[in-house]
Order: sequence, then C-alpha cells, then structure tokens
Amino acid sequence: MTDADSSSTPEDPTPESTRRETPGGGVRPTADEIEPAAPAEFGLVQAWWGDGKGKTTASLGMAFRAAGHGYRVHVLQFLKGGADSVEGVRGEYNAIASVPGISYENTGHYGWHGLLDGSDDDEHHAKARGALARAEEIVAGAADADLTEPLAPDADPEDGVHLLVLDEILYAVEQGLLDESDVLDLLDATPENLELVLTGSHTEPTYLLDDADLVTEVRKLKHPFDAGIRARKGTEY
Repeated sequence: MTDADSSSTPEDPTPESTRRETPGGGVRPTADEIEPAAPAEFGLVQAWWGDGKGKTTASLGMAFRAAGHGYRVHVLQFLKGGADSVEGVRGEYNAIASVPGISYENTGHYGWHGLLDGSDDDEHHAKARGALARAEEIVAGAADADLTEPLAPDADPEDGVHLLVLDEILYAVEQGLLDESDVLDLLDATPENLELVLTGSHTEPTYLLDDADLVTEVRKLKHPFDAGIRARKGTEY
C-alpha cells in the first residue's frame, strides 16, 4: 500500500473519519437559491410502467429534482381528471405552484376509462387526443428553443422546456385511446436535448424498447387497494 493509499483509508475508521471520506466530507449541504440554468446531459427517453404504485411519484421526484437545479420542467397529465376518491387539487399541484420553473396541466376526464364508473368513454378518448396534441405542441416548442441555455422559469411550456413528463400516456395507449404510433411519432419529433419521461401502462410497452433509453417496471407485490383501502390524501394524491 502506498502512502497515498494509507492516507485515504484510515486503519481504524470511526464514524467521523468515514464521514470525512464521503464526497461531501461529512458536511450536510445547504440549499442554494434556485436560479435558471441549463442541463449539460439531458436528452434521454424514460419509460416507467407496471402494476405497482410509484410511477407518477418517481416522475414527479425527477421533475422536482430538475427544477431544483433551475431547469425548466413541465408535467402533462393524461387520464387524471379525478374521481370520487380523489380531490381535484392534489398535493403535487400545490407543491409545483410553490417551486419556480415547474408547471403542470391536467387534461383528464372525470373517472377512469373502462372502469364502469359512469364516465363517458368517448370523452376520455377526446381528452386523450387533446393531451397528445398539447404534448406535440410542447415538443415542437422545445425543438425551436435553445435547450443548452437557461429558460425563463415563468415562460409558457410551449416556449421550451428541458424536461417533459407525460404522465399516464402509456396507459392511454394500453386503453386504446392512443395508438403506439402516436407515441413513436412523438419520440421521433423530440429534440436532442429534451429529457422525456413517459409513465403508465400495466402492460409492457415493448414498442418503446428500441427508442427508450431507460425502461423501468414498477411491479406490485402488495397494494392497499386490494384490501379495500382507497386513495389516501398525501400518498396517492
């Protein structure tokens, strides 16, 4: 072992010495003020699918993380117009409103397509098509913008975003409200530096495997819904 090796690895490590060897030197970082910035390595396509809880939660976590670095983020939700078990204003909407650089839209229709909850399936279809058109508009705006530069945090999303979350778009395909080709065409139009996050679907979106850079299955082992526990405020909405 060289002198350099021995100096970097204590012979008798203690909690204090171990903390000193971490990247942060054992010091808890303090939060910086959020200033507009541009990501250096964005431009991948992510897909989150599966029958487990956490797909939207994971995508929102990435959205807040990116916004915390000053990147411009937009969340566009398909099929989440609400139900009798979910309040119209959800926790993420309140949180998004308090963070600069992140915005959201909900294009869903009341109820859930195919669940016989009294909602109009034709209206679900129309809302899904409208959401797709809105996604295409935002992607086109990103293609026209310079995503290597900071973007105004309060600018309209069609003026450019660094990260776009299309929540439940994959479930809209699974339900037959959109076609696989609709999503693939959207990916073809996505500019080089736009990070695109797609969520939804209990069925594996095999049509994305050649185009997506990250595909994650969120698998259910157990879910409170199976025990009759409905959506809870602060965890599901």
